[in-house]
Amino acid sequence: MRKCSIAFGFVPVPEVLIDEAARRFALLADPTRLRILALLIEREPMTVTELSDSLGIATPNVSQHLSRLSAGRLVGREKQGRTVQYRTIDPSLRPLCELTCNSLTEQAERLLIRPEQARAG
Repeated sequence: MRKCSIAFGFVPVPEVLIDEAARRFALLADPTRLRILALLIEREPMTVTELSDSLGIATPNVSQHLSRLSAGRLVGREKQGRTVQYRTIDPSLRPLCELTCNSLTEQAERLLIRPEQARAG
């Protein structure tokens, strides 16, 4: 294993954390998992059935994605009687999603304004 580090801004990041960041981004690269996380951030806690119904995705598929999110320490589960509730457990998810969505919205707005429209205003 390499022992070098990479600097993001002024903060050096050890190689092992770069590898973990890559795993995290790979986990977040799936559109279904992003939809699940968005719903959980908005309405948590939720059951697999509630997520499945809200997203229109088969329950086993939602369960598989929740399992991966749980293994990545992004989602936690809490059993309440016979029901299992899921919620986000990583506090960085909300600001990360907000930052990404705001950036994409701004980019889309810039692309929709043609240079000739900007000069006319």
